[in-house]
Amino acid sequence: MERKTAHDFDQELLILFDAYVHGALDRRGFLDKAAKFAVGGVTAAMLLDQLSPKFLEAQVVKPEDARIKVEYLEFDSPKGYGKARGYLAQPAKAAGKLPGVVVVHENRGLNPHIEDITRRLALDNFVAFAPDALFPLGGYPGNEDKAREVFPKLEQAKTREDFIAAVQWLKARPETNGKVGVVGFCYGGGMVNYLATQLPDMAAGVAFYGSSPNVDDVPKIKAALVIQSAEVDERINASWPAYEAALKAANVRYERHLYPGTQHGFNNDTTPRFDAASAKLAWERTLAHFNKHLR
Repeated sequence: MERKTAHDFDQELLILFDAYVHGALDRRGFLDKAAKFAVGGVTAAMLLDQLSPKFLEAQVVKPEDARIKVEYLEFDSPKGYGKARGYLAQPAKAAGKLPGVVVVHENRGLNPHIEDITRRLALDNFVAFAPDALFPLGGYPGNEDKAREVFPKLEQAKTREDFIAAVQWLKARPETNGKVGVVGFCYGGGMVNYLATQLPDMAAGVAFYGSSPNVDDVPKIKAALVIQSAEVDERINASWPAYEAALKAANVRYERHLYPGTQHGFNNDTTPRFDAASAKLAWERTLAHFNKHLR
């Protein structure tokens, strides 16, 4: 069966799904509002299933791939939740020390898609580490709906400290060259922007459709940034002009790419919002940015 893309769905339905994914609508609310798009034997529940992630179908690098080694590791986060955990992926045979990249997930914790992205970075010769913000609450629950329910229960002040600790932990690992970048998606894109304001030794950041940081903190940014934006993403793009003005005023090194016709989440190849051409270009730019600033 051919996989559906965003173009197979009404734009209003995609906006409803975005609201559902980000907690503005619950499942029942989505199904009620989506009912008017359910035609020709398709139910609202079927539409939700079509829009939801297909992790195994989309997997690019298998966990057992012999070219990499992967493991779950705990690290200390004294200012955060105390103990945190993440997924470390690196080349099986590395020649010398490699740059580190912290991968920050969406608002569902460390799901199989983010683990796959972490493995892809290992194949591209990085030591990649993806913390699971949900670890203090039992970890990613294996189900996107459950993850979405649990995520708002995190104390974000502690979670932010966990991500700060993750960057510092990876930077200090013996396998890394001491240079660390951060890439994140959606919630994680916002975290990239935030971490850049908090970590003067963060070398590079790539924020996929993430919320802007506090503009008053922008002058503290030392990292070189790439901002990857979806064109059809009013919720996130609304804050860009003020963020850009602050970046320019502070002489922060940044570039921003807006991908025509794309939806929020266009890099996520497990859902129909995936845009193959834009995702490929955005990922090439991501790797080029990290290769330039971390090696």
